[in-house]
Amino acid sequence: MLRLGYKASSEQFGPNELIDFGVLAEGHGFDSVWLSDHFQPWMHDGGHAPAALPWLGALGARTSRVIIGTSVLTPTFRYHPAVIAQAFATLAVMYPDRVVLGVGTGEALNEVTLGLEWPEPPERFQRMKEAITLMRELWAGERVTFDGTYYSVKDATVYDRPANGVPIYIGASGPAATRLAGRIADGYITTSGKAASLYEETLLPALADGLEKAGRDAADVDTLMEVKVSYHPDRETALEKTRFWAPLALSPEEKRDVHDPIEMQRLAAELPIERVASRFIVSTDPDEHVEQIGRYVDMGFRHLVFHDPGFDQPEFLDLYARDILPRLRERYGHL
Repeated sequence: MLRLGYKASSEQFGPNELIDFGVLAEGHGFDSVWLSDHFQPWMHDGGHAPAALPWLGALGARTSRVIIGTSVLTPTFRYHPAVIAQAFATLAVMYPDRVVLGVGTGEALNEVTLGLEWPEPPERFQRMKEAITLMRELWAGERVTFDGTYYSVKDATVYDRPANGVPIYIGASGPAATRLAGRIADGYITTSGKAASLYEETLLPALADGLEKAGRDAADVDTLMEVKVSYHPDRETALEKTRFWAPLALSPEEKRDVHDPIEMQRLAAELPIERVASRFIVSTDPDEHVEQIGRYVDMGFRHLVFHDPGFDQPEFLDLYARDILPRLRERYGHL
């Protein structure tokens, strides 16, 4: 089944606006609403960074149908995994079958400012893996004692929790974490706008390898693509909308160790608009737009979450509900 979701831009809007957008998305027929958990935004001027946990609770109270979740949260530095296990268990009890915990290995922008040591990728990967193990044990056990390499609990109980735990999706842009998603996760999250070869030759084969190693079927893992789109009848408007999100066009090497939004903003300001827009599907024609989005469906992604970079989100939701969602469902609804 193809699912179509909305990415609420926590780096661009305050919490109250974002709640309104999430409610609008449900009303417009989107299937899910997602929020990234950032301590700091990509841009200092005009940036926002509302906390994801209270926001998800508020959105759940204002909606009745959409899946809500993080894309992504890092349960390994700012938070103890047991605290995240408790928080998401509470959300899942409040909003049954609607809550997803999307996790990732983290970014310097969110952690270094708090005085936390920023380790190399292999350690961040191992921390995420151990955190997932601990959270699942807390959701499954009555009294949990866990003594890991990085985290431990003693005689711990999450008292209010759903019977089957909380679905965990792993966000990844490299093969190791993608392979782990295939082995142990309920879903896999990645982002659009990169070379097709990365998805077709590296990431999706790694996902398949993880599934095979664990003896799992492809249907066991929800494949979520966060699709960056800028759709508008006026091409200049569609192009210029991407400007606020220029940091996304920086290479991993350019931004990996940057922890200050002011510096991130300075680096992004140096980029030409063509490079800024390169991560987005920029289009004025709905059929062309759907055709470009369809590449990800053809690759095997079955949950598309749309991130629009503009400041007029109600206009985006109106246009998408009118022009894009019906076309996608007509074309791919049989999947």
